[in-house]
Amino acid sequence: MLLRITCLLKLEGVLVRHLVDLLERECAKHRNVSGLVLDLSDVSLVDRAGIEALRRLHGAGVLIRGCSEAVACILEAEGIELDRAAAVR
Repeated sequence: MLLRITCLLKLEGVLVRHLVDLLERECAKHRNVSGLVLDLSDVSLVDRAGIEALRRLHGAGVLIRGCSEAVACILEAEGIELDRAAAVR
């Protein structure tokens, strides 16, 4: 591979029910990008709707990185694999 372009979406704040549609719309805008990455390093809370949205996005190939330990524990307990291979910049 000679060139890989990755799109990084940095989330800040909380990922709760009334914001899930916004996240999914933003991710859909980048559907044709080969490497969509969500940086959750500044996300302090994820509710059930947010977890389900992240599960759908992960299933569609979106990488999830940079979670706090609390958020990472919740997501991993829900079976959502985090990308820990590369640090978020």
